[in-house]
Amino acid sequence: MAPFFQARARWLLVLVTLLAAYSTWLLIGTFRLRFERDVARMVFNDNTEAIEQAVLQAGAGTDSLRAELAESTPPPASANAPYLVVSIAERRVWYKQGDSVLFTAPVATGSGKQMVVKGSTKVMRFETPRGRLVVQRRDSAPAWIPPDWHFQEQANKRGMGLVQLVRGTPIKLKDGSSIAVRGNDVVRVGSDGSAKPLTASDGREIVADGRVVIPPFGTNQRKYPDVLGTRRLYLGDGYALHGTNNPKSVGQAVSHGCVRLRNEDIEALYNQVSVGTLVYIY
Repeated sequence: MAPFFQARARWLLVLVTLLAAYSTWLLIGTFRLRFERDVARMVFNDNTEAIEQAVLQAGAGTDSLRAELAESTPPPASANAPYLVVSIAERRVWYKQGDSVLFTAPVATGSGKQMVVKGSTKVMRFETPRGRLVVQRRDSAPAWIPPDWHFQEQANKRGMGLVQLVRGTPIKLKDGSSIAVRGNDVVRVGSDGSAKPLTASDGREIVADGRVVIPPFGTNQRKYPDVLGTRRLYLGDGYALHGTNNPKSVGQAVSHGCVRLRNEDIEALYNQVSVGTLVYIY
């Protein structure tokens, strides 16, 4: 009888393993389809910043794994290659080659504040990450695509509610009008059917009946020019060294995690730093 039960146990183990693998395959497939759908729409709208946000939302686990691998297997670099050093405590960046300082400037870093994401137990921590990162991309005149938490933060500040606008599903308002998406714009549709594009910027989000509206990715109202200044050195996972439209904030711990420089400083750095440059943040 013992061999019979052993054989049965082995078959049961094989069956459980196959079921687990199938469930994982279905889950991965669902995320992949959702990601491909979002990216296809954003490419159609010529919105590379929104693609970046979709990558972060759909592949957070992959990004975390990539970060772990980056820490354990540094990319090859010349012994004399220039590199960036950012001190969170001193709020300063240095561009160095060996022991020589090629450029230095004050910066703003993460505020360290926390926020609980609405409808979940997830806590956002607005901290500048420590460790070794790499300049992955250089952007001129970057636009900021605010994540969902930005709109929650704005709603919290104003004591307002929050509502997500979905393409094809207008938000009906008390006065008989509605807010909808037409092409790449969020518009207010009057009772007579007329549509007027709405404007939005950092701190001046769209508000409807006491609720801050979260526009869909790919719309012009989800793209804020000037917030990131004139240049950006993208480090991955949503973090970057970039300029600002608020130069007085430089030197303080006020950002959501990025390293913020005055526009003239990020432009000087941008002209010297290439993709692949190592960045050490401590």
